[in-house]
Parts: sequence; structure tokens; C-alpha cells
Amino acid sequence: MIPELAAALAGELVRRADEEQRLMREARVDPTAQCRRFLTECREANAEALGTIVRRHGWPTADVVGAPASTAALMILLHAPDLDLQLRCRDLIAQAAADGLCPAVHHAYIADHCAVEEGRPQFYGTRVNPLTLRPYPIRRPQTLDERRRDVGLGPLDEQMRTLRDGG
Repeated sequence: MIPELAAALAGELVRRADEEQRLMREARVDPTAQCRRFLTECREANAEALGTIVRRHGWPTADVVGAPASTAALMILLHAPDLDLQLRCRDLIAQAAADGLCPAVHHAYIADHCAVEEGRPQFYGTRVNPLTLRPYPIRRPQTLDERRRDVGLGPLDEQMRTLRDGG
């Protein structure tokens, strides 16, 4: 990909993720139907834009668009209202992580997200039920922290302690 295009895509991904973050903060402060609608519309538009980028150029890996933009793409994907897009990208991210083109933790997050959305146990324990503040079911919990370490995550107990402490 030519550098100018990569830079433009990077800027667009970061801009979109930042806008969604801004709308999420506003919706927390002012949880009106209008704020929720703006956030929903933003997520739908972001998913559509990301889908177009992925169809034309593949997954926006850190080596192409930079780490911040690749992470922004993951954030957009995790909040996308389109499970089919998430599943397609999960496989692209898995390959990119295996090739060393994006962090393995990106695959952990989208793999767990897709598993939970499909009603299956997650593999890395990254998804937590917001109502119970407990992880959604985990596949083979006895080896969970080893899998988490392999992708650069700390032990689940540490993640849960941070979450409970408001971090």
C-alpha cells in the first residue's frame, strides 16, 4: 500500500474511534435516547467504513497503518453491530497475529468477543458481564492464565481486581 493511502486510512480509523469514545463519554454523562441513538449511528457508520477498508485492503495491520490505527480498527470492530464482519475480521486478525503483523492480544479480544456473541465459552477471559462483573464462561479455565500470558495479558485475577477497583 502506498504510504499516502496508509496514512489516510490511519487517520480515518483513529478519527472514527475517537469520535465513538467521545459519544460514549457523552452517553454516560447524559444517558438520553438521543445520545444513545448518536452512539448507535456512529457505530453503524464505523462498521460500514471498516468493512469497506477490509474488503479493499485487508485487515489494517500495525505494520501498514501503525499501532494506534490498528488498535482503533480493533475498537471499532469490537463495537460493531455486525457479527458477520467481526467473524470475518477475527480470521484475518488471527492470520496477521500469526504472521507477526499485529499484536496477538488483538486476536484474543476479538476471538473472545465472537465466542461470547455466539454463546460459546471464551478462550482468554477478556469479556466480562457488565451486570455481574464476572467473566463470561471460559473454555478450559485451568489453563487460562497460561493462554493469557502467551498473548501478553496478565492473570485474570489481576484484571478482575482492577475492574472491581474502578480501573
